[in-house]
Amino acid sequence: MHLDVVDLRDFYGLPLGRVARRLVGHAVRRVWPNVAGMNVAGLGYATPYLGQFRDEAARVVALMPAQQGVLHWPRQGRMLTGLVDEVCLPLADASVDRLLLVHHLEGADQLRPALREAWRVLAPGGRILIVAANRRGMWARIESTPFGHGQPFSRGQLVSLLRQSMFTPVEWGSALFMPPVGWRVFMRSAVAWERLGATLWPRFSGVILVEATKQIYAPTGHRERARRRLPLVAPVASPAPARSFRDGAATYGDACRD
Repeated sequence: MHLDVVDLRDFYGLPLGRVARRLVGHAVRRVWPNVAGMNVAGLGYATPYLGQFRDEAARVVALMPAQQGVLHWPRQGRMLTGLVDEVCLPLADASVDRLLLVHHLEGADQLRPALREAWRVLAPGGRILIVAANRRGMWARIESTPFGHGQPFSRGQLVSLLRQSMFTPVEWGSALFMPPVGWRVFMRSAVAWERLGATLWPRFSGVILVEATKQIYAPTGHRERARRRLPLVAPVASPAPARSFRDGAATYGDACRD
């Protein structure tokens, strides 16, 4: 079950949330150092980490699941968020170059269908980057942060889930080695914690980052029965239709047609 969008917003407004945003944001940027001219989408609650790409990417959009709710983003200018059905996204096939999932898989009711929908909208050669709570980390055990809610994951679980959804993991990252408490002594030394943790206990980070590529063909002998997609939740002041991501792309209804 997804956290409420207001709770997510409030966490990132706290000092601890701002530190987490900075540390995880740096880890995301290390994986994606250059998105110039690309179409970048976020799914879940990815807005704290999408802003760094706005001046560089061709287009940026944030999609938020209906169970979570949606907030206006960015604060100024045209709204770039939309309320969506996570298993029927309002984007055309192969319309996204970079897809960032944050605070999404932990609360998803249908993990594999949600990832297969991500596969559908990702362009050939595109990359998906998942930021997920680490089952071994301290942050997954503290409910005062969003990383302590829902289902955390191990590396092995993420590999299995991605491969079952026709993705190939290609790069790993980690972040949030500091204790998940808002004490000044820890927040002031957050960068030192990151360096120390990455060296001494890399498997115990608060979050795992995994980048994956799209498999164009299913593994030999594996066939998946087609499923009827659920109807799309109407967007609330949604971003530009999917046709703006690629010339001639489908409309919302076309993207979820049987």
